[in-house]
Amino acid sequence: MPKVKSKISTFSAAPRDLEMLEVVARYHGTNKSATIVSLVRREFWRAFPGGTDKIRPDRGAKVEDGK
Repeated sequence: MPKVKSKISTFSAAPRDLEMLEVVARYHGTNKSATIVSLVRREFWRAFPGGTDKIRPDRGAKVEDGK
């Protein structure tokens, strides 16, 4: 069986920020990684509702022009 390399991502945070992340993750019933991904997705689509050159909205997604 071939070995699969996993991608390791790390981040730095102040203790207070880490505690806030843990509280939000617990509130939503997810882990910290899933919480970060969810927040990044939400902010990405808020900032770029039509996507970018490389990241397009999912097929069938309702895209509104916020202008």
